Amino acid sequence: MLRLTGLGVAGTAAAQMNAPMIAPISKATYTQAVKDADAQYKIDKDACASLSGNAKDICVAEAKGKASVAKADALAAYKHTPKDRENARIARAQANYNVAIEKCDDQAGNRKDVCVKEAKSELVKGKANAKVDRVASDTNKEAATKQTEARKDASADKREAEYKVAIEKCDALAGPAKDACVSNAKTQFGKN
Repeated sequence: MLRLTGLGVAGTAAAQMNAPMIAPISKATYTQAVKDADAQYKIDKDACASLSGNAKDICVAEAKGKASVAKADALAAYKHTPKDRENARIARAQANYNVAIEKCDDQAGNRKDVCVKEAKSELVKGKANAKVDRVASDTNKEAATKQTEARKDASADKREAEYKVAIEKCDALAGPAKDACVSNAKTQFGKN
């Protein structure tokens, strides 16, 4: 029964992002969803106890992320505001990032550095997209202007994150190959 309530709230929150005319959930439903998320977190965390090392760290990060996302989705459905829906999407991006960073620990050297940069890039993209969607749903007269500015900022943030990944990948090379890689990355991302 606990899982069904949590899943229903997550589904409601996702539906509300696409169809804002859906009524928000009640305080009682929200409170129950938070309790369910906490209970599920305890179950998921206890399941991690049999693991060790980085596998355990990944498992715990996944459990924490799942609980965080469930609570943020419930809050978004309860408050039913664009800002809370944005915060729910940011919680999801942050949870994915935390798990990705733990998975990067299984690698070493440049591969780990690239993995970390890619995870950070996805976090930046997730936050930027959440902001754009919130601004797009804003009913203020200036929504169109804010949306254009948000898209421009998001695009710049995404390109900068992708540039950092490209440069990090060049670190695996040496000599003229590295120079060519850096030059190509600078040209591709307009850094010359």
